[in-house]
Amino acid sequence: MFTDEPIVQVRDAQIHQGDRVVLDEVNFSISKGEFVYLVGRTGSGKTSLLKTLYADLPLRTGQIDVAGFSLQELRKRDVPYLRRKLGIVFQDFQLFYDRTVAENLTFVMKATGWTDSSKMKQRIAEVLMQVGLGSVNNKMPHQLSGGEQQRVVVARALLNEPLLLLADEPTGNLDPEVAAGILKLFFDINKSGTSVLMATHNHEFLRNYPARVLQCQQGRMNDSQQSEVTL
Repeated sequence: MFTDEPIVQVRDAQIHQGDRVVLDEVNFSISKGEFVYLVGRTGSGKTSLLKTLYADLPLRTGQIDVAGFSLQELRKRDVPYLRRKLGIVFQDFQLFYDRTVAENLTFVMKATGWTDSSKMKQRIAEVLMQVGLGSVNNKMPHQLSGGEQQRVVVARALLNEPLLLLADEPTGNLDPEVAAGILKLFFDINKSGTSVLMATHNHEFLRNYPARVLQCQQGRMNDSQQSEVTL
């Protein structure tokens, strides 16, 4: 279910990679509770767009609103507040390999303002259950399979109940069966009301689990809501 109220609104934006413009005249919006794929060849601007949306790359031209924050007016000290409204999932897991799963999640919670240890424990149990990992609290990341590690990363992204989940090739390093399980997890999260923007090279996903598609191609953004996207 999604409403007409946008969680992301992009107007006449230029997306940069260093000094190079990788996407020009970008216009789209994502509604609350919507699931959207982001596709395009390597180097087409997918990752740069995602990094711009979570304020890792600056917005130089145009207007972007994300989760109630206006990026062109965003002060550096407000970036953490924006990111608390977002869940971010990368292809490389970026877990601390010298800490247990619970310690990995606790680190993020403390960094985003949690202080009550009993509430933290409860929330960790909730998100691990949500991603299908009820009993891995005390395991080290290296004791988990690749698919399990990615589920921990998704759980970490869900800790602060984000309005929007941004995922950059989250299944890129996983075998097809495990990748399909991660994708199903994203759809389950989406059904609970979280908007999802997921960059992927996996066109099987688009065929088997159809949803709206944004395509980065030759410096422009194509939107399957407005015209047919040819993969």
